[in-house]
Amino acid sequence: MKSKPIHASMSHFQVENNNLLIGGKTLAQIEELVGSTPFYAYDSNVLASTIGELKQALPNKIKLHYAIKANPFPHLVHFIKPLVDGFDVASKKEMLLAIQTKMPLDEISFAGPGKTIDDISASIVAGVTLHAESITEITRAIEVGRRLSIKPNIAIRVNPAFELKASGMKMAGGAKPFGIDEEQVFELLKSLDYEQMNFRGFHIFAGSQNLNSEAIIEMHHKTFKLSQQLIRASKVKIDYVNIGGGLGIPYFPGENWLDISPICQHLEHLLSEHAETFDCVDVIMELGRFIVGRSGVYVSKVVDVKQSRETEYAVCDGGLHHHLANSGNFGQVIRKNYPVSIGNKINTPAEEYKKATLVGPLCTPLDILGDKMLLPSIEIGDYAVVYQSGAYGASASPQGFLSQPNLSEILL
Repeated sequence: MKSKPIHASMSHFQVENNNLLIGGKTLAQIEELVGSTPFYAYDSNVLASTIGELKQALPNKIKLHYAIKANPFPHLVHFIKPLVDGFDVASKKEMLLAIQTKMPLDEISFAGPGKTIDDISASIVAGVTLHAESITEITRAIEVGRRLSIKPNIAIRVNPAFELKASGMKMAGGAKPFGIDEEQVFELLKSLDYEQMNFRGFHIFAGSQNLNSEAIIEMHHKTFKLSQQLIRASKVKIDYVNIGGGLGIPYFPGENWLDISPICQHLEHLLSEHAETFDCVDVIMELGRFIVGRSGVYVSKVVDVKQSRETEYAVCDGGLHHHLANSGNFGQVIRKNYPVSIGNKINTPAEEYKKATLVGPLCTPLDILGDKMLLPSIEIGDYAVVYQSGAYGASASPQGFLSQPNLSEILL
């Protein structure tokens, strides 16, 4: 049977006969490669096309940076490196990974509250840019720079007064642990000792996981206005403004793919409107989930099928310890199902579907892969596939919980 795309959120993958293909391999073939289930598999073709489509849509002026925190799998990060313009890191370990890809150092930024002296020292020695989240961080960076006889590269993360409406995670507006409040930044810019640092610019990250294009457009409008004021208030020429991300991907029933066309068109308008201000200033869009989220699947194997009163349970060898977000225990108030399929029964006729609940091997009722979902008749040995799993999967899960076997990751 000729390969063909599958439906809905899975349409960017291919199917051959009854089998889901990731990077041209069936799930059984991938299991042979990695040795066992469970595993995460990332499709390099999906990854490259996602980035390519995004860069084609964005204005030429905008640089695209990948936020490694979304997925720090080293092979994936190395693959992404030539496709993007820079990296954002959130830890020393991520920074070391970023610099070993040979990404230009002036295109690597280090964000996140609570950087230790060790983090700051390492970033200064490496030559990346610290996105300072507090006045204390700036003071510490200057002190460490003096000790090392190296001027630190510093940008200020700003906590704006506005927020990203309809955002899955609001990271600005009101009291936040992230960045320095914008009203404090304007005063700070008057007193900074610019001789003690290479002052590079500003980072304004209002929120993430947003599927509302109008809300993102409104955020960008306010971000550019604030950026213009900050650039004018700075006593030295800056290199860039990082406008953050915010672009979300659909996970749950009723959610749709974000239309980025109006967002990109509005960015083009803003760049034209503020052309004089941004003439020699780079504009960076920093994305993580939007770049990698749809490229990955989490795959576990059914090890038991049992009936408990009116519910059929398919017990799998993987669960929340590998994919916390899918279990609903990573920020959901009411648990909703990620898109799930039986990866070796993709072309099963709809009339043969029946309701089943997929659970993991852990001794907790929280270990749910899919609750009361319509799926093909499930048998022991089938592959349970969770889609939209390329971001905040393995690295965001408690893999040591209950001392279950380790999982594998592979980029194909």
